[in-house]
Amino acid sequence: MKIFSLTLFLFMGFLGTPNEVKKEIPPLSPEMERFNVQLAEVKAAIAKSNAYSSKIAFFIDMKIKSGKNRFFVYDLENEKIIEQGLVANGSGSETNLRGELKFSNEPNSKCTSLGSYAIGKAYRGMFGKSYRLSGLNETNSNAEKRAIVLHPYSAVPNEEQDYYIYNSQGCPMVSEAFFKKLEKIIDGSKSKIILNIYY
Repeated sequence: MKIFSLTLFLFMGFLGTPNEVKKEIPPLSPEMERFNVQLAEVKAAIAKSNAYSSKIAFFIDMKIKSGKNRFFVYDLENEKIIEQGLVANGSGSETNLRGELKFSNEPNSKCTSLGSYAIGKAYRGMFGKSYRLSGLNETNSNAEKRAIVLHPYSAVPNEEQDYYIYNSQGCPMVSEAFFKKLEKIIDGSKSKIILNIYY
């Protein structure tokens, strides 16, 4: 009897369960959908030029509230986010509706400009070590003229919070602790890293 039961069990296991329900893949979140679109664009830009790093790219999702992590360091080789942190948007990007932003490439607008940037050479300025940014699109072509740079600022917190953080003059501005992580990655890269800001 035991042999019969074992044989029946193995036979049923071989056939599989007839009413097995396939698991449905949940839809992507709006954040992931936005990210995937930008990731594809950055990969296309990297494929066209060997001037840019094919290992690492930076992404900033300005649709996410400033008190939440929205600056992402992405490992292009292993397809995963390896660091994330807070980043300020330009004060000129604020609108009458909290959380809804506007963007501009105009000088003196104090706005964040959307698009991809090449992270350039470091220099020492009023915020200490900072990195020059060159706009790669029409939407951010005035980055150098506007002195838009990646820099740290002590007023930017290092941990997520429920309220909005301090605004910049248009620069992607991060906490001092997060900047140190970015600094190691940027300085360790043999080619320029692309920073993509989107909404």
